[in-house]
Amino acid sequence: MSEGWDAAGFKARVDEVLRAFVSAEADRFADIDPHLAPVAGQLESAVAQGKRLRAAFCYWGWRAAGQPDSDAMVRAAASMELVHAAAVVHDDLIDDSPLRHGRPTVHVALQSAVAHRPGAARAARSLAMLVGDLLMSLAGQLFATSGLPAAYLGRARPLWGALARELIAGECLEILHTAGTPDTVASLKVIRYKTAKYTVEHPLLIGGTLAGAGEELRTSYRAYGLPLGEAFQLRDDLLGLFGDEQVTGKASADDVRGHRPTALLAEAWRTADDAERGQMRALLGRPDPDGECLRQVRELMRRLKAPDRVEVMISERVDEALAALDAARLPAPATTALRALACSAAHRQY
Repeated sequence: MSEGWDAAGFKARVDEVLRAFVSAEADRFADIDPHLAPVAGQLESAVAQGKRLRAAFCYWGWRAAGQPDSDAMVRAAASMELVHAAAVVHDDLIDDSPLRHGRPTVHVALQSAVAHRPGAARAARSLAMLVGDLLMSLAGQLFATSGLPAAYLGRARPLWGALARELIAGECLEILHTAGTPDTVASLKVIRYKTAKYTVEHPLLIGGTLAGAGEELRTSYRAYGLPLGEAFQLRDDLLGLFGDEQVTGKASADDVRGHRPTALLAEAWRTADDAERGQMRALLGRPDPDGECLRQVRELMRRLKAPDRVEVMISERVDEALAALDAARLPAPATTALRALACSAAHRQY
């Protein structure tokens, strides 16, 4: 790889690592018993697509600390995508989401494997939970067998505990706040722990720690990574309701049906009057929101200017991240790449 940032080339390298590693592991899994073949297939499907942003942040955490390009580091960085795949499988299961990347989610796809038995939907959900668990285990395995020196891996290992603890805390907080009184501060805390940290901050810190980055550099990574990770999820909130399903590959009704504690909803609630709050209560949490319901929710959100305020929140966080990046005075290739990644994370259509 040249000193420039070849995003497509890097993605291709990560895709190849994931394809080969997960394919081999899925084959070993399926060899245990022929009945496991559908589950093994979902392991591969779960990692088949993705922007590979988390791997990129991990890789540039390494490079910004002065280390050269390395195939072993690309393998270590690819493990971040297995963490993401595990989180997605569990998140889709918790939220009962039907679509991801335009295809049935794992718990939906696996219903065909248990269609012959009573309680097929529940059995498929149980299988999906185990797929997510196995993907998280495989993330640790890929990291440990990446080919980087054992001493490097050892100094980064404690960060894996923090990553898992904070990711699960964020998922728990989202469940605990779902269908409660919307609150922007609480919603931002959910965002921070459920998504922001494991999307940008932790991958950067893991890459930097592998490279031997000092405390000053790691502090710069945190100052860049946390606001950018929050901007990433705030964009997801907007795309979840206002994005084009054909582009996002996700069902637009998910947040409305789940009455999720998004910052978008919290901002609408904050400025709504009693009548508008009553309307929101009537529209949110319906088991099967139709097109008219979604139209009314969108219209109400726009009237209350909630999307505009979330856009401001995104811009403020991107500006904060880029200011921290400039202050860090990283090597030019790393600064260029991390600027491009900030744009990719916060300004996107899917």
